[in-house]
Amino acid sequence: MEPIVIIVFVVGYIAIALEHPIKINKTASALLAGVICWTLHALSSDPEGVKTELSHHLASISEILFFLMGAMTIVELVDAYQGFRIITDRINTKNPKVLLWLICFVTFFLSSILDNLTTSIVMISLIRKLIPNKEMRMFFAGMIIIAANAGGAWTPIGDVTTTMLWIGGQISTVNIMKVLFIPSVMCLLVPLIWLSFTLKGELGERKDTAHMHTDGHGEKIKGSTVMLILGVGALVFVPVFKTITHLPPYIGMLLGLGVIWVVSELINPHADEAARKPYTAAGALSRIDSSSVLFFLGILLAVSALESMSILHHFATFLNDTLGDNRIIITMIGLLSAIVDNVPLVAASMGMYSLEMYPQDHLIWEYLAYCAGTGGSILIIGSAAGVAVMGMEKIDFIWYLKRISLIAMLGYFAGAGCYLLIEHLFMGY
Repeated sequence: MEPIVIIVFVVGYIAIALEHPIKINKTASALLAGVICWTLHALSSDPEGVKTELSHHLASISEILFFLMGAMTIVELVDAYQGFRIITDRINTKNPKVLLWLICFVTFFLSSILDNLTTSIVMISLIRKLIPNKEMRMFFAGMIIIAANAGGAWTPIGDVTTTMLWIGGQISTVNIMKVLFIPSVMCLLVPLIWLSFTLKGELGERKDTAHMHTDGHGEKIKGSTVMLILGVGALVFVPVFKTITHLPPYIGMLLGLGVIWVVSELINPHADEAARKPYTAAGALSRIDSSSVLFFLGILLAVSALESMSILHHFATFLNDTLGDNRIIITMIGLLSAIVDNVPLVAASMGMYSLEMYPQDHLIWEYLAYCAGTGGSILIIGSAAGVAVMGMEKIDFIWYLKRISLIAMLGYFAGAGCYLLIEHLFMGY
């Protein structure tokens, strides 16, 4: 049954990639692939055991989905109060290249404090205000994915895979920030410099911003500054909440959403229901892209089926037996994370290598954190940030493959080479 499940996964993946030519929404393809993979798994083994495995995987998948929904709702709510205009109206540059560098470095450092998924959602909301030109905005969105993944790789809270290694005791906080900062910067700089020379076009004409914080009738929108501070504060608070309570990040995100929801209800308590609705969390929930959340569900279900059937573990063992050199294997794992979700790949790697074999902060763990964190940028569905941006900006898989994948791969190899060179010179591995 394993070959059939692999075929279903590959066909589903191709259908997602060819969404526009075949005129079938990628969410439908992802959901079908996920459900069929699990159905075939259930038919080929003990259904009760499969149900238990599915429940286990669904718990971790749900954490990501609720986190995503919470973050998207908070961003939508801040946007409804035009909170982001406070920032965007202070960015006056008309030069696309200057703006590109500014956006990329803000994304890079923001994703190291928040995480790459939340940062991508926030930054896409910002560039929608700054760049009306859709084609130009897509290039910026592609660079936001690269910057968010590169920024997330060098801190324990910036990327889910680095967090997994941190919680598992494979890496320590200060060391991972010290050794991966320069490779992560290189991973962003190479695509950024390349695009600085090749990017052509204009940002487009922004709408008149003279009536900032107005509701369309010239009246000031009440609470825009409060909502911006609360929204960004809620997002920044998530990693702090996780560190203090050891609860999953989505709990912190839902706490933040609950607080902002209450405040949004109190800002205009006497306005009539119809006038208040666009400025409530309920209104924001109705505006978030539900199909991208379901797309996430489908993709993660399909990947978890491969993990549950030990297909990913067998592949990891096969790589170990055939290639031998751990540096080559981990580089391959990073490239593979562009196709398959990096979470199960890192989970399989943590199963392949143990702390008894390789102690904390060994090259294996550090390099794995870099490769799994940044390799997902090579394809748009290779990372949580990419999937979120794909859903929000409606970026075509093929468009990203043609215009962003090559420079993302160059950045990935530049950072990888930089890390291995530093380790060779200073650590003697």
